[in-house]
Amino acid sequence: MIFLGNIKEYLQLETINSQNSNIVNETIESSLTILWFESDQNELIIDGRKQVFSKNEIVFLTEFHNVTIKNIECIRFLRFNRPFYCILDHDTEVGCKGILFFGASQLPIIQIPEEELDKFETLWKMFTIEMQSNDSLQIEMLQMMLKRYLILCARIYKSKENFPNEKEDSDIVKEFNFLVEQHFKTKHHVSEYAELLYKSPKTLSNIFSKMSSKTPLQYIQDRKMLEARRLLHYTSMQIKEIAYEIGYEDVQTFSRFFKNQEGSSPSEFKEKVS
Repeated sequence: MIFLGNIKEYLQLETINSQNSNIVNETIESSLTILWFESDQNELIIDGRKQVFSKNEIVFLTEFHNVTIKNIECIRFLRFNRPFYCILDHDTEVGCKGILFFGASQLPIIQIPEEELDKFETLWKMFTIEMQSNDSLQIEMLQMMLKRYLILCARIYKSKENFPNEKEDSDIVKEFNFLVEQHFKTKHHVSEYAELLYKSPKTLSNIFSKMSSKTPLQYIQDRKMLEARRLLHYTSMQIKEIAYEIGYEDVQTFSRFFKNQEGSSPSEFKEKVS
């Protein structure tokens, strides 16, 4: 089921299986995708890495993720574009920027708790009913339900990730992740992001130590590595071109960075995944 608005608003709601899984790879500009798995042992390759999903796990994808489906049974699929609902403009409403979408490196995955499952089931049923409506209030109703869906997911993610309870700290973490997503190709040092956030590097490190075993620098490095793997796996770019694309002026420095992180050189990695 697809909703199309007057100014290119787009929302798609489907139940997909091995027969129609090509939907996942359709290109919709500025789109975000949510996959809710209804069975165990679902195998996907996301950005060149194998991911296995269990029943009632949900993963959040942007248009920049490369996804290959290897084995699935049943997935509840939701995709929307920026004209339909912009999570950046409405972050104060749903609080998922830098968490569910546009985070620095980690693939956002949640497991729906048993006590929350009825809420998700009811919401999905309401979604499917409203997709079949045809009146002037349809888009407002669909946006309201999407907002509810995102809020439920963001709550679960924050609770399972030991997210800081203090609003200021959680806002800083979200904004840091979003800034890394925007600037990782040109800004490689924690101090550069600390300056953008009007915080000291030490303050950033202290905030992250409350919620993660990874430091702010590791988040930056992980995002650079994710992009490097994507370009090595999915493009024909030369290694020196990839180095320049990610912000390295010489290929030797990039190669040392990549090998320290991956355990193999860029050329060895490219040969392994090709």
